[in-house]
Amino acid sequence: EKGYETGEHAPGLKLGGCGAYKAAHHIIKTHAKVWHSYNNTWRSEQQGMVGISLTSGWGEPVDPHSQTDRDAAERYIQFHLGWFANPIYRGDYPEVMKNYVGRKSAQQGLGTSRLPTFSVQEKTYIKGTSDFLGIGHFTTRYVLQKSFPFLQVSTYHTDRDLAELVDPKWPAPGPKWLYSVPWGFRRLLNFIKTQYGNPLIYVTENGVSEKVQCTQLCDEWRIEYLKGYINEILKALNDGVNVRGYTAWSLLDKFEWNKGFSERFGLYHIDFKNKNKPRYPKASVDYYKKIISANGFPNSREVMS
Repeated sequence: EKGYETGEHAPGLKLGGCGAYKAAHHIIKTHAKVWHSYNNTWRSEQQGMVGISLTSGWGEPVDPHSQTDRDAAERYIQFHLGWFANPIYRGDYPEVMKNYVGRKSAQQGLGTSRLPTFSVQEKTYIKGTSDFLGIGHFTTRYVLQKSFPFLQVSTYHTDRDLAELVDPKWPAPGPKWLYSVPWGFRRLLNFIKTQYGNPLIYVTENGVSEKVQCTQLCDEWRIEYLKGYINEILKALNDGVNVRGYTAWSLLDKFEWNKGFSERFGLYHIDFKNKNKPRYPKASVDYYKKIISANGFPNSREVMS
């Protein structure tokens, strides 16, 4: 969406309301081809696994008693995670995506939907092409229904008919989009369990950057973030979600999309001004080392189930 619709990220294309959908369509078909290639040629010899890693926030209805808010929150997840996961696990795009994009395309006078369609053969070929689901997760939004007036140029964002809100009380240690909302992770993991038949899950990305450079390397907010989110994964495991592994994002400060080196997600601070790029451990390193060595929380009183 940022690469093919808003042009904010590389390759910087602004292709109206269809660029992101076309790009995703190619990604899904290409992913399936790679999976089948491995499955047919190397699996018997190597016994490896091929999966896909999808990043998604959690959408919580502003009013859980309102059906329209609950529907909007469901759309938020389906337009994020379901966009890719549904074809792979269930054989086609989510119904709500097909309905909303199809209807808005018709209102624009287009003969076909801006959301591409899979042939029957493609659906069969794509379904089941993941031995595990990688999940990147960082934050949560409150979601409510918001109808966009008829637009001649609809976009991925206006197709969904929803608005995103945050709670001002949520900690926001990192960039303006990344609020610390650990309970959203458990809900996302349980959603995956019920929607996609409890697939094997590896958490491939989860972490927080820092708003201001932390010269004393005292990133206690990152420690709190990791503690909160890992604890919610533990609760999801107790719920029966099939989470096999967790990877913190990230080991080092590094190049972060269009933010360059200014947004620091690392457990290790990198001095980018020095040509040797020396690395310095932040306080979170010591904390995360303890979690790794204990394969859990070293002090059970730290967390509550």
